[in-house]
Amino acid sequence: MTALTVTHLPTLTLLSKGKVRDIYATSDPDALLFVATDRISAYDVILKNGIPGKGALLTEISRFWFAKLAHIIPNHFLTADIDAMPAEIHEYKMQLVGRAMLVRKAQVVPLEAIVRGYLTGSAWAEYQKSGTVHGIALPAGMRESERLPMPLFTPSTKAEMGAHDENISPEQAAALIGDVLYTQISKAALALYTTASEHALARGLILADTKFEFGLVPASASTGATQELFLVDELLTPDSSRYWPAEGYEAGRAQPSFDKQYLRDWLVGAGFRKGLEAGPADAEGKSGNGGWVIEESVVVGTRKRYEEVVAMLTGGVIGRKER
Repeated sequence: MTALTVTHLPTLTLLSKGKVRDIYATSDPDALLFVATDRISAYDVILKNGIPGKGALLTEISRFWFAKLAHIIPNHFLTADIDAMPAEIHEYKMQLVGRAMLVRKAQVVPLEAIVRGYLTGSAWAEYQKSGTVHGIALPAGMRESERLPMPLFTPSTKAEMGAHDENISPEQAAALIGDVLYTQISKAALALYTTASEHALARGLILADTKFEFGLVPASASTGATQELFLVDELLTPDSSRYWPAEGYEAGRAQPSFDKQYLRDWLVGAGFRKGLEAGPADAEGKSGNGGWVIEESVVVGTRKRYEEVVAMLTGGVIGRKER
């Protein structure tokens, strides 16, 4: 299987190209085409080769969660059936099947809505220094990977491509997007995380933390509002979430993970550090320009982790007929 790292849809208009997804305009003014490629990034660096089939796995798990959590908040997913999409998309069916979604166009809120249920990652690093997470005080004496007293909504800025998101306090987030919208998002994010983490645990997985994104769409006349909050982008994938196996979980140490930590560990072991984003160092210690190429064993191991977490979470309930 060959990884699809670059989409080729010459008759469509490419609106944006992210670390993983390419977004195209469609003839429907209210809809966009989201294509999940097989690209993968670590430390904000897109690796030169991708993970074959990763885009289809991400699409499958997002579709599962969009359906399962639709009772909490509406989302932008319309269809993954290429034949039901606008006609100009049909000629690219072989390239898109399994990895594309037609979604409702939304004005994206410039906030990363992160919910944490366990003390790990950047939250653990901050807690060790100050006893806080995003400026929120936590009880003394907590250990790495320990379950938090209650899930925390910990927002960050939504950085442009190539830049880094910045952790901010709830007060800063409310000032950025307004108190009313902040309250809506924080409540929705916590409800989504709580429901998703309960499902994951029943399937043998701990959802340690995750990132949600939200957007605003014109509201229907019956609501009396001008805009309605929607869940957008990907949802609860291994790219945006930290999943741990429940079996063997023990606070006080780092946990084995189904997310990209496996890839990050390999990249650091291969010599990556700040300043070498363009590729490995040469004999003089200067960064190359060929990019970082993932070793084949790491490609296989990464794909296996994605496949395993998708199978555990969905239980194979996603239909295959659209592939």
